[in-house]
Amino acid sequence: MEKLASAILTVIVDEYGVSKVLTRLSDPLWFQALSCGLAYDWDSSGTTTVVCGVLKTVLAKNKLGLVAAGGKGKRSLQALDELKKIGETYGFAGDKVEGFQYASRMTAKVDNSAIQAGYRLYHHTMFVSNDGEWAVVQQGMNPESRTARRFHWLSSRVRSYVSEPHEGIVGNIVHPNVLDMTAKDSEGCRRMCTDLAQESPVKLQRIYQSIRLHDQESLAKWLPIKPGPDYVVHYRLHPENMNWDALRRLYEHKPRNYEEVLAQRGVGPSTVKGLALVSQLIYGETPSWKDPVKYSFAFGGKDGVPFPVRRREYDQAIGILMEAVEAAKLGDRDKLAALHRLRTYADKLGIGENA
Repeated sequence: MEKLASAILTVIVDEYGVSKVLTRLSDPLWFQALSCGLAYDWDSSGTTTVVCGVLKTVLAKNKLGLVAAGGKGKRSLQALDELKKIGETYGFAGDKVEGFQYASRMTAKVDNSAIQAGYRLYHHTMFVSNDGEWAVVQQGMNPESRTARRFHWLSSRVRSYVSEPHEGIVGNIVHPNVLDMTAKDSEGCRRMCTDLAQESPVKLQRIYQSIRLHDQESLAKWLPIKPGPDYVVHYRLHPENMNWDALRRLYEHKPRNYEEVLAQRGVGPSTVKGLALVSQLIYGETPSWKDPVKYSFAFGGKDGVPFPVRRREYDQAIGILMEAVEAAKLGDRDKLAALHRLRTYADKLGIGENA
């Protein structure tokens, strides 16, 4: 896998430059095709973690102007220190390195907290080029459905960390009732949550505690006269808890936008959901509840969920890799084996005749 990955990356850098490698790694379809070309079946377990690990090793051994930080489990926690070393290697200024570290933290924070489909990140790899661009490939696991979901980011395409920031999100299940605070439809809710973060935590706590769960009755039902506004309403997903200490820090900090809200230490999934709850029920600013997953590589979208499979894009991704393999300086046996795996992948998707 390392030998073939090294050959493919070298050809791409020689032909198109380092930035093209980042662009392609951030493309979910190309990344999936790469994993198949290196050794994996299209639905293999461990595809993301092993492929990223192989790429990290290859980039460390070859001077291609691109390196990787992070990895699976505990290695993901080493990303910040590794980014500092990368900065020293490439001679980046301190503020540039801090920008990489901030990007590493925020991409993880967004996919762990701002998008809530039950996936907790266990893998985070950040690829950094010698010209200061980066791409992130990270993955989370849903313990209930026992399925994984992969998130792709590209620095040159990120205009905001909290508004439609991804290049792609891939998984094999579309979940109902997914809170997506990064959706365009959540813009009003993001603004309201920012305003709420500047309110006294005492006031927020009073409003929050007035909201009851489904089928939970209140004393107001038995009173002849209702005591003022009734804030008690049903909500589909009630958060387990709120981090009131984090909200107190937000109140003292006075965040200027939703990104600063999300970046605050201690603001996690429950607090994000709690603010969205108050925003929707009390102030009428509703977030998006549509799962943002964009591709399904379990069945290729043949049933139209989340949309019909885009054969042309699959074909292009596989075609690019085939050209790279053909051009790479590999032995005939390695080259034929890689091409065979790609053609097998294409056949399973029903596009082999085009590849």
